[in-house]
Amino acid sequence: MNILKEAREAPRDIKLLWTSVFLRLFAYGLTNQVLTLFLHGIRMKEDRIGLFMSLTLIGDVLCSYVLTWYADAWGRRKVLIYGAIMMTMSGVVFAFNENFHILLFFAIFGVISPSSDEVGPFKSIEESMIAHLSPNHKRPEVYAMHALVGTMGSALGAITSGGFIDLLQYFGIAETNLQCYKYVFLLYAAFALVKVFIMIALSEKTELDGHFPEHLDEDTLGPAVANDELAPLMEEAHLHHPTPATAAGAEAANNATHGATDVADVTSEDSGLSVDPSTTSKRSALSPETIAILMKLLVIFMIDSFGAGFMTSGWVVFYYKKFFKISSFALGALFFTCQLVMASSTVVSSALARMFGPVRTTLLVQIPSGIFEILIPFCQHSLPLSIIMLNLHSSTTAMDVPPRQILLTNLITPKDLTRVMGIVNIGKTFARCVGPYFTGVLAKDGYLWFCFIISGSLVIVADLVLACSFLHVDAPILKQINSRAHT
Repeated sequence: MNILKEAREAPRDIKLLWTSVFLRLFAYGLTNQVLTLFLHGIRMKEDRIGLFMSLTLIGDVLCSYVLTWYADAWGRRKVLIYGAIMMTMSGVVFAFNENFHILLFFAIFGVISPSSDEVGPFKSIEESMIAHLSPNHKRPEVYAMHALVGTMGSALGAITSGGFIDLLQYFGIAETNLQCYKYVFLLYAAFALVKVFIMIALSEKTELDGHFPEHLDEDTLGPAVANDELAPLMEEAHLHHPTPATAAGAEAANNATHGATDVADVTSEDSGLSVDPSTTSKRSALSPETIAILMKLLVIFMIDSFGAGFMTSGWVVFYYKKFFKISSFALGALFFTCQLVMASSTVVSSALARMFGPVRTTLLVQIPSGIFEILIPFCQHSLPLSIIMLNLHSSTTAMDVPPRQILLTNLITPKDLTRVMGIVNIGKTFARCVGPYFTGVLAKDGYLWFCFIISGSLVIVADLVLACSFLHVDAPILKQINSRAHT
């Protein structure tokens, strides 16, 4: 399989980034099983839990905005190391404190995920690193592996959490469920500490902000520059149909490409905190074309995330615990299975993206995913049927991750990619902030089940908007990602 071949041949930095996302999602999987139950255990009402989750996500938006916007200037590795250190601290604080405001502070700055999904600046920075380390024709497999190891980490974290709690109770190490949850947060801190050392091990190549991957040989780079094979679609459009504004930008880009001094300046700028203000100002400004595409992407991704926020995996844990009264290990096993199904589906998604294009692939998997989610609350009379619907939802919900990454990295120029990915992820998180609070209010009044319907419906709406906005780009993207697939 191509994905296994690319995994073996991937540069050391990409393998370290895969290890990083595995550990991070493993840690999120641990706490996802206990966060809602922990907050309920310290006598928070459902609406208060929803408020806590929403405020956590709002704070995460603000932190992520600053960190991702200036990551290239401050140093990507430094930002990732800071995030991993704060993850470690937050795990320790949650293990030894029950104060609402202190917990909220460290949930925001220490990156505690209200669900097993990504929060913080990590995702956008890591994906930008991978884009700069990988040529276009390898990205479907590289991003699929990135998604695969992440969902595998989340799956193993879920079942480890359930088994860990049962072992603590079996050996009498913890007498109450609340004590067990606190031990889980200590385990979270331990994995975050390992992540710190992985971030330190990343090389200088991850700091580069060039148009072409560092691991390509000189013979490949020459023709690529001449033929513009690796340029994003938007950049190709500028070269073939320049407007007065984009012509100036193209000339500047050409000068930068052929000027060794300019490249050295960029490298120096990205690898440290000392930055020339005028240069930073130029680099911080997004082009009008990028902004136009970004606005469309934000609408789509924010509608999707707004829906997802109504039923985060933390609330799904709470739903199954409340309605079906299943044990901690059974909960862990349930979410392990769901995440395992999700992980295996990401492998298929890269092949689908290469076959149908990123937009058609997203529609093919996400619309059924929304339908399966809507059907979950109609299965309250039968746990097996409910689990089947949940697993069908899980089997399709993550299959859009590689296609959407491919769409982003092929539409946006490399110089804007880190910031655009940061803005997109911040926008998604901001949209997701709203849902948890209203979920808490509905849960308090006995309507938690209705949130499945809201969530699934909004996912379908987002997919319809995606089709209207970007269906036409599938053909050129397919041509680009398949043009060098067999070389």
